[in-house]
Amino acid sequence: MTPAFRLFIIVFMLCLIGQTSAQMPVTVVRIQYGGGGDWYGNRTTFVNLFRFMREQTNVVTAEREVSMKITDENFFKYPIAYIAGHGNIRFTDEEVQRLRQYLIGGGFLWADDDYGMDPYFRREMKKVFPEAEWVELPFSHPIYHVYFNFPNGLPKVHKHAGGPPHGYGLFYEGRMVAFYSFNTDISDGCEDPDIHGDPPEIRRQALKMGTNIILYALLY
Repeated sequence: MTPAFRLFIIVFMLCLIGQTSAQMPVTVVRIQYGGGGDWYGNRTTFVNLFRFMREQTNVVTAEREVSMKITDENFFKYPIAYIAGHGNIRFTDEEVQRLRQYLIGGGFLWADDDYGMDPYFRREMKKVFPEAEWVELPFSHPIYHVYFNFPNGLPKVHKHAGGPPHGYGLFYEGRMVAFYSFNTDISDGCEDPDIHGDPPEIRRQALKMGTNIILYALLY
């Protein structure tokens, strides 16, 4: 499938589900969580990612994400949620139940480890889906090919613990309800170039992968 034809299919499908109208620009909800972790980091990630998406795909996006707690009455209005950080994450019992309801009901979670949140995030998600396990996705998975092709899976943005990056999926009744990008830091790669000093090609790979994640969440 050529990039032009792939773009046509994506825009057509998003039009069918009402995600490209001026009234419903694509955006995500950033989760404000407790426990002391820095949920508020990566402040320029979605400004740059959404601009890149508008330029590369013609998909209508918001200027940036919104931020709220899982218990906010408007949380369920957003089809894609995002969580990231370096440290502790803790959900209340109510947040556990609402996040499960959100994901089972059709919502999608993108979790991006900034390096340091892994044990806490896994602990809290086990409360949300005690019956499910994270599964490392094969490189053939659609999330790596929905628009931009990543034949070797996630691009490596930052070294962190060393070794390759890993992309994990959490599935409920056959649908991937959450995607966890680990040991790479896609979010940092999407930030303003002067924040982390990443080379242009690394930043572009991060923006491309971020685009794939958002489009996958909308289309699958």
